[in-house]
Amino acid sequence: MECVIGIDLGGTAIKLAQFAQDGSLLNSLEVPTPQPATPKAVIKAIAEAVRQLDPQGRAIAIGIGTPGPVDASGRIARVAINLAGWENVPLADELEGRLKRPVVLANDANCAGLGEAWMGAGRRFRNFLLVTLGTGVGGAVILDGNLFVGPRGTGGELGLITLDPKGHPCNSGNDGSLEQHVSVQAIRRRTGLEPHELAANARSGDPEAIAFWTTYGQELGAGLASLIYVLTPEAIAIGGGISASADLFFPALMAELERRVLPSSREGLEILVAELGNQAGCVGAARLAWNRVRGADLSDRSADNAPTPAATLDTETIVPGDRWSD
Repeated sequence: MECVIGIDLGGTAIKLAQFAQDGSLLNSLEVPTPQPATPKAVIKAIAEAVRQLDPQGRAIAIGIGTPGPVDASGRIARVAINLAGWENVPLADELEGRLKRPVVLANDANCAGLGEAWMGAGRRFRNFLLVTLGTGVGGAVILDGNLFVGPRGTGGELGLITLDPKGHPCNSGNDGSLEQHVSVQAIRRRTGLEPHELAANARSGDPEAIAFWTTYGQELGAGLASLIYVLTPEAIAIGGGISASADLFFPALMAELERRVLPSSREGLEILVAELGNQAGCVGAARLAWNRVRGADLSDRSADNAPTPAATLDTETIVPGDRWSD
């Protein structure tokens, strides 16, 4: 059986998984990221892990999600966050030389978006956004069944759009970005609490926590409104650790979108919670590999396994809180 390998390269672990073309998981492996995580050490560790996962060499291609931007051709890791000495590393070339099969790279957030679009919350849609709410805010843009990264490979930085031009400083230089309002770091800065603590307080009836999540949903909605006007997606999935509290902020988010976005721009739009959790990166990297060797878009997914919408903008129904899980 033909298969590919998807790899999620992280600061502490390297996750690998082998997938058939229909998305079936065949095998998986996790190894520690070498410390220090220099390019030479990481390349060696990935090559050894691939040989361990696939000793017979059945995989016909390898996709890798890296923690930072890559070039538009998917060959060079420009920077890798939390990895030592990574700058313009020809990761695909180095691994192809060792493993003798095609290798393609993408930013890890883009891989997560590909994963959700292929086998997760976005599998019914050709135009889909993933927004991840974690330490930072990231995401991915799927347009007409294909990952959009722009001519330089750096498009789709959804968390860096402007929400408040005079807002809190952002490492990107775009002060007042969406990330500075709805990330874990922003929540800590503004409340002194962790998101799960605020969620527990709100579910216990704390009025201040309830009010916080209302404001949070409104600010996220304001950011998403800008994305909707530009891209008019069929669906947006919300992922990352904060999505576990979606039942607390989705009502305000939905109301804000209905207030800010013209009906013609949000007709049929579905707002979902991402489904694949921390497996999305490997799944998306595998899809990246299949695209590399087959040249296919995401249109071959099965509607038989379509997810149930979390909420749509033409209904007032919000699925109960137990729907919102990682």
